[in-house]
Amino acid sequence: MKKMMISGVTALALLTGGIVGLGGIGSSVEAAQATLKFKDVPSTHWAAAAINSAVEQGYFKGYADGTFKPSSPVTKAEMASILGRLAEQPDATIQEQNNFTDVPDWAKNGVSIAIQKGFISPSKYNGKLDAQAALQRGEMASWLTQGLTAVDPEYKQALSDVTNTVVPVKEYFTGKLASSQKNAVAVALGTGLMSVANDKTFGTDRTTTRAEVAVLIARYASVAKTKPSDYKGLNELRQVGLTGTNINIIAPKYKKTPEKKVSPNVDYSEVTDDFSKVRNKNIITDTKYADLKIKNWIIINTYAKGSERSIYYPVFVDEGFTLLRGAYYSFAELELNVKSTTMNALQAGSLLNSATINPMNSPTSDAFAAYAGPSINDVTKNRGVFAVNNPVYWSRGLLHFDKEIISDVSLVAKEGPTYSVIATD
Repeated sequence: MKKMMISGVTALALLTGGIVGLGGIGSSVEAAQATLKFKDVPSTHWAAAAINSAVEQGYFKGYADGTFKPSSPVTKAEMASILGRLAEQPDATIQEQNNFTDVPDWAKNGVSIAIQKGFISPSKYNGKLDAQAALQRGEMASWLTQGLTAVDPEYKQALSDVTNTVVPVKEYFTGKLASSQKNAVAVALGTGLMSVANDKTFGTDRTTTRAEVAVLIARYASVAKTKPSDYKGLNELRQVGLTGTNINIIAPKYKKTPEKKVSPNVDYSEVTDDFSKVRNKNIITDTKYADLKIKNWIIINTYAKGSERSIYYPVFVDEGFTLLRGAYYSFAELELNVKSTTMNALQAGSLLNSATINPMNSPTSDAFAAYAGPSINDVTKNRGVFAVNNPVYWSRGLLHFDKEIISDVSLVAKEGPTYSVIATD
């Protein structure tokens, strides 16, 4: 009697419903949708086209009962094997060894190739991949964005640039986004590779399903062919990470204030249009009720449509809302050191006396509430009196372009430099 030899790919097929073949994403998704059908994947299913395309290209196949099981989770070993077979993925510059001790025999080769191609870094693990556990979305984001760094070194730079950025997911605002996954989540969002759910969470701890993997295969292939600089959202995330603001991308007409328009009490040699020079520094205030720092400053054009919108639009602005007289929204994340036990919101507004960065007001949109962004109401009690000594919250103001009401935005840091910009023609 002959012994039956089962290859790694065959074993994987048995475990996952059938991942076969070595092809890439070649033919159209629409054609695949027209030729392949599963009982549990109706044409109205959100991932129907991607599922059928992935099956046509040989990454998946259906089960014997005519189903695909789109909601079934995918294990780390299974996903690693899929990633290892992406034909157009180059090898990583730095090669690491597969030293995992818990990978089943059928998946060892696939995991090794996924490591070779830069998706998985064994040095970030402690000898065990937990290979047969369901892959969670946070780890998926890490694998995919690491893979992008093998395609284009600029993606590696992008992963570094977003270290201090504001990530447009609910977990960021609630403090539940792990620092080890923050950068990957930011790049995954900035490229459109992954997105938030209806509840505005990224879901780093949610398992990845077969349907999601089918979609991600196609998305990854598209992103890998695109330069990081071509993604406006990623550019914003990088700029906020590096400087603390996206104003240069959303409102490029705001440039360094000319000397004749700066207060004569300011040494113009100390004036800069680089917001990073005053970010997280104590700002000189008009009143002494509190010390004030600006952690981040987000500008949003409510008139922009589609790809021209800020990646932060869904966080701060309700769909369809527009401002009057061509103004843009200005949202600043503030950190105060309150000096008085009776300081209130009105007195907070007097700290800067600014229509652009106004510590008295916070975003009131349904969108901001859905993302659980911290507002002034979270840190004040009766009659607007601050209930905490060191509140951190987001303020709401306006950035004007109308010549009748336009003025410079100037912030003087106690440590030295003055940030000052104004709209130009």
